Amino acid sequence: MARFVFITGGVVSSLGKGLASAALGALLQARGFSVRLRKLDPYLNVDPGTMSPFEHGEVFVTDDGAETDLDLGHYERFTGVAARKTDSVSSGRIYSNVLEKERRGDYLGKTIQVIPHVTNEIKDFIAIGEDEVDFMLCEIGGTVGDIEGLPFFEAIRQFSHDKPRGQCIFMHLTLLPYLAASGELKTKPTQHSVKELQSIGIAPDILVCRSEQPIPHKEREKIALFCNVRSDAVVPAYDLNSIYEAPLAYHREGLDQAVLDAFGISPAPKPNLDRWYDVADRIENPEGEVKVAIVGKYVQLEDAYKSIKEALTHGGMANRVKVNVEWVDAEVFDREDAAPHLEGYHAILVPGGFGERGTEGKIKAAQFARERKVPYLGICLGMQMAVIEAARNVAGVATAGSEEFDHEAGKKRFEPVVYHLKEWVQGNHKVERKADDDKGGTMRLGAYDAVLTEGSRVAEVYGATGIEERHRHRYEVDTKYKDRLEDKGLCFSGMSPDGRLPEIVEWTDHPWFIGVQFHPELKSKPFAPHPLFADFVRAAVENSRLV
Repeated sequence: MARFVFITGGVVSSLGKGLASAALGALLQARGFSVRLRKLDPYLNVDPGTMSPFEHGEVFVTDDGAETDLDLGHYERFTGVAARKTDSVSSGRIYSNVLEKERRGDYLGKTIQVIPHVTNEIKDFIAIGEDEVDFMLCEIGGTVGDIEGLPFFEAIRQFSHDKPRGQCIFMHLTLLPYLAASGELKTKPTQHSVKELQSIGIAPDILVCRSEQPIPHKEREKIALFCNVRSDAVVPAYDLNSIYEAPLAYHREGLDQAVLDAFGISPAPKPNLDRWYDVADRIENPEGEVKVAIVGKYVQLEDAYKSIKEALTHGGMANRVKVNVEWVDAEVFDREDAAPHLEGYHAILVPGGFGERGTEGKIKAAQFARERKVPYLGICLGMQMAVIEAARNVAGVATAGSEEFDHEAGKKRFEPVVYHLKEWVQGNHKVERKADDDKGGTMRLGAYDAVLTEGSRVAEVYGATGIEERHRHRYEVDTKYKDRLEDKGLCFSGMSPDGRLPEIVEWTDHPWFIGVQFHPELKSKPFAPHPLFADFVRAAVENSRLV
């Protein structure tokens, strides 16, 4: 039966709970334990799928089709454990489940209340699969004291009491602010945060203290005394040059040992951190660097493209180079020529997105990459824009566009080279969708197979002709234009197994130009870079030698 670590945060948000959870998972794995990580988010959205990237960063998609918080991306990248639908839940989903049960009569006419009905639903969620792993790490989103988070805090308090003594521990992240005027680190916010946690019946076993300054021993002793934890369970967390230094940094500060001590696991298995030493070496000692432009419309918030940025880093590690990512606002190209903005980059990446805003700029970026022979990777919408560019400028379909943009504008303006996907095959059954369906959870989501053309560049990159990748889209390139485009050199080198849905396109007369309908970045890891990103960066390195 699993041991549970509940990770909470206090003082301010964005302290790095997700990263600390992921690093702890990696350290427990390094000691030979199996782990699974979960995220419990207090917001009332059912999932992040319909939230703006400016609100919530990217949406991370699992193999089984869940739209989840970006922290699940950290969990996967650090542990290699594929996330599932059962690893992410929000208040919205919890309340939705409770109300559905009430409507069905499952509660036999009882008055529905937060305690016990909502908290029981949360506890049932936490317990899913508890017999599968040694450690279950559950991160509670938000900050202690938030009104939305109270049912979750109450649920984990109850859960720890329901379990045998010593099977659950609490880890709390706080901030130690440094006041330059007095030259002091202040422990009072941490004390108040722990007091808030204790007032709802939770006593932390471990405190992880974020700080920009070294934490003196006497301050750690003071925190331990006032917050009622052991002094060796006060773990400093300093700013790092790379997130992939986190497992080694937390190990140096004794986080994994503190967790094992809290569970009474002694003697603890020795950790094997060779994987993370190799990762750190590749990041700290690159043998060159390349410049990659990401042409998107959410460039003001890098978290909107979190997995892409990390996958490029992994691709750099595979080639022992540093990838300098620069964000280019696609909307600028609506008004200006793309060339001056894109010259000097060794490769161009156009990511996914929704809506018409910025798409003409993405089309110009694809045209620039095609004409100038610059390595190009188009992901989801980035592939669709490359196909529209090819249709307009090479195949003679002057008004080529996407049905998505016509739906948005409410009038027909384009010849739809990209159309609204109305049906597709998932496993052994057919899925059907209408354009006016609810937005949430209605896309083609999760892992699907694709068949690659023998001898194509992508078959060479993958080293296989059968792949499985994660999708998140509701529009698709129309195969009725396939022959016309292939006659001009745009090869449809990856298709769905039934041959109806294009998955990959590539220019045969280009050094490296690939568009994919799926999201390869979601499967990339620092110790196992995705082959597409590894080869894309290799092509950028080659191009850098020519520039």
